Amino acid sequence: MNAKRPWYATVLMYAALAFFLAFLGFPLVWLVSASFKSSQELNSLAVNLIPAEWDFSNYASALERQNLIPAAGNSLLVSVVTMIITVLLSMPMAYALARLRGRLRAAGTVWILTSQVFPSILIIIPLFLVLRTINLNDTLFGLILVYVTFTMPFTLWMLQGYVAAIPPELEEAAEMDGANRLTILRRIVLPLLAPGLVATAMFTFVSAWNEFFLALVLLQSPELYTLPIALRSFLGAEGQTQLGPLAAGAVLATIPSLIIFSVLQKKLTGGMLAGAVKG
Repeated sequence: MNAKRPWYATVLMYAALAFFLAFLGFPLVWLVSASFKSSQELNSLAVNLIPAEWDFSNYASALERQNLIPAAGNSLLVSVVTMIITVLLSMPMAYALARLRGRLRAAGTVWILTSQVFPSILIIIPLFLVLRTINLNDTLFGLILVYVTFTMPFTLWMLQGYVAAIPPELEEAAEMDGANRLTILRRIVLPLLAPGLVATAMFTFVSAWNEFFLALVLLQSPELYTLPIALRSFLGAEGQTQLGPLAAGAVLATIPSLIIFSVLQKKLTGGMLAGAVKG
């Protein structure tokens, strides 16, 4: 029987959790506060979390002048398609990496690890030239292919860890009952893999939604700009920044990510419970 935890240990745990939550949430709270401040207050040296005078015109300016809505639509399209393609491709590949043995698996592992070593800035010029050769530069489809290529190694590494945690005895028992490989994958592996798929989808969506550098280089047409590039337009000439509209645009840019997280988090919890029952 475990000894009862001392009261001060519980207090310290909750205090540490509160400090951690405050540390993570303070930038977002400050961003929301800045989005309601006037330009005079933002340019002053006064440091206050609550605006002295609430200014709602920053949101109107962000939506009207900087064309954020079409850019948000482009980001949503790119992020969702990237998420779907990455998850669909990662499922069978992760299963093969986790279950199969041989030189091909070793080569795949080496490719995953090697691809994470080099920063994207080293290959951006060859990548741009390749896309231009196949007429996919300055297109959202080309950007989606690039995002899938860059996120695939990490998602494979994530998913193969989830697959490896599934006991192989479950599949062997299903084979003894006469189930074929496709049935095993659909009825046993896939339900137990649901938490990993949800985590992979969340990571892929957020990575594509927030990515700036590759989109900046590969997209030249203003009508194809994604949301991070559109937010860059708040930087005026000679480094002058429209702080209020920029903060308002950044707040609006976080809303889709929060919605995706809230929706997929329920799926993540449900998948974990289903996996526990089936396991």
